[in-house]
Amino acid sequence: MLLARALRAAAAAALPAPRPLLAAALPPRAPRPGPALPAPAPAPARSLWQLGGGGGRAALLRPRRGSAGSVSCGCGGLHTEGDKAFAQFLADEIKEEKKIQKHKALPKVSGGWELEVHGTEAKLLRKVAGERITVTFNINNSIPPSVDEETQEVQKPDEQEPDITSTPNFVVEVVKDDTKQTLVLDCHYPEDEVGHEGEEESDIFTIREVSFQPTGEADWKDTNYTLNTDSLDWALYDHLMDFLADRGVDNAFADELIELSTALEHQEYIKFLEDLKSFVKCQ
Repeated sequence: MLLARALRAAAAAALPAPRPLLAAALPPRAPRPGPALPAPAPAPARSLWQLGGGGGRAALLRPRRGSAGSVSCGCGGLHTEGDKAFAQFLADEIKEEKKIQKHKALPKVSGGWELEVHGTEAKLLRKVAGERITVTFNINNSIPPSVDEETQEVQKPDEQEPDITSTPNFVVEVVKDDTKQTLVLDCHYPEDEVGHEGEEESDIFTIREVSFQPTGEADWKDTNYTLNTDSLDWALYDHLMDFLADRGVDNAFADELIELSTALEHQEYIKFLEDLKSFVKCQ
């Protein structure tokens, strides 16, 4: 037994030592020199910041043509480039209209008429020997077409356009003291009579309808008889025109009413442009 153990120990001592693992025995390998490789490209981003074209939020929120811009005030409305151009156009238009405005204040009508204005509606009031005469008109839709198609073709480019004139329909109310009825005469300006200065005997306004209405009531009754002058006897019609002339409603009055209505219409037009500009600019 002792001999066998001695032989095995001698054999083990004669064997070479075991080789260590390659990774542990070898030193780290230095990288092989060569051309530097470019850095890998970043993955495409999908954030709004990158999609804005690299310009940040300013580029992202910049309004495109035809689209609404961002709100620039606390009104909550849109403010586009079109609104800006519109407001500038209105500012220029207001300036030009004020240059050609003939009356800064409304002209007076001769004959002791008192004027009351409520927006686009105006009233002229007069008292004569126990009677109250009221003339009411509204400037809305009171400007007739200035030229027709044939006139536009004949008109030369350097010719000045005719002045805009307001010729509203007007209603004459005649009230006598201690009566319950009001005589109402509906009048208008025929287009073929306005502006004919050489014809003194021609009336520049006509009576269209005549009726009686209850005095003091705001709403007139459609059930009351209304006389249409289209089929009226000329003698009766002439007496009605003389009736108005005796109370100050004649051709001279009608001319002054046109001047007053034109001035009021122009004043309201300028005010409308100013309101429209403020609305567009949100002021």
